[in-house]
Amino acid sequence: MNYRKLGKTNFNISEISLGTWQVGGKWGAEFDNKSADHILNTAIDRGINFIDTADVYEAGLSEIAVGRVVKSRKERIYVASKCGRQINPHVNEGYQPAVLQKYVEDTLKRTGLETLDLIQLHCPPNEVYYRPEIFELFDRLKEQGKILNLGVSVEKVEQGLKAIEYSNVTTVQIIFNIFRQRPAELFFKEAAKRNVGVIVRVPLASGLLTGKYNKATTFEAGDHRHFNRNGEAFDKGETFSGIDYETGLQAVAELKALFPNMDNLAPVALKWILRHPAVSCIIPGASKVEQVHSNLSTFDLPNFSFTQLKGMQDIYEKHIKPQVHHLW
Repeated sequence: MNYRKLGKTNFNISEISLGTWQVGGKWGAEFDNKSADHILNTAIDRGINFIDTADVYEAGLSEIAVGRVVKSRKERIYVASKCGRQINPHVNEGYQPAVLQKYVEDTLKRTGLETLDLIQLHCPPNEVYYRPEIFELFDRLKEQGKILNLGVSVEKVEQGLKAIEYSNVTTVQIIFNIFRQRPAELFFKEAAKRNVGVIVRVPLASGLLTGKYNKATTFEAGDHRHFNRNGEAFDKGETFSGIDYETGLQAVAELKALFPNMDNLAPVALKWILRHPAVSCIIPGASKVEQVHSNLSTFDLPNFSFTQLKGMQDIYEKHIKPQVHHLW
């Protein structure tokens, strides 16, 4: 495992860490505590020391599982959670300091931890980024010993740029992958200037970049890849990185031609992200242990050739950029 510094938190965290949206089962499936514990313990055994969760993942069950496993281990494991998405309707007016404080306190209860290493605002509405009183709350929570750091999970580059204007924002979680390249243009540079850690989520474009899907692939009714392709439930960009599924399959077919001996493109997709020094870590999810091992096999890959790098960029420019680049 390789480690990088998470911005001004000064945490040294695993380059490939773990997101826990689907820990304990696939999206929409019933949560399985035994599976969750197996995945989390395997990740830690393999050197992962940063785990990202949220209060809305499986209605808090993900946080409970993370806390249970972390407390059972001797290693220093950094725990990041998120708050705000419980607000319903999810609008600016629902974001109030007292509401958010209670969410943080509830997370502490579920995880059983005395202090959260990182709490992140969970993709708040645009207006929230212009309300200093929301960000000031987390200074008080830090003084109270409930959190060590504040971060923000964002949908758009512009939101990330606004978030890092607040000096107490230590990290930004953002979608970045072969099919979502805009953050590398300006945001990464500005984050580096401010020593803000960059946490990359949706690195595999909801599994599309594994190369394992085709036109016949089906997803369960409770899976966001089934019900959110057009943004019916939340931001469309969270599902397949906002790419039209058919277009994504065509682009992936061309990616496979660049790596003809690889049945699983996930390590390729992760290695491409790690080429960017502004990235602190990637948080791919795992619904089974085999996916943890797959993600970490990234470190076994040889460096990309010039032809492969150019080919990946050409695929983005041809198929993906016109459709999504300007949107997020």
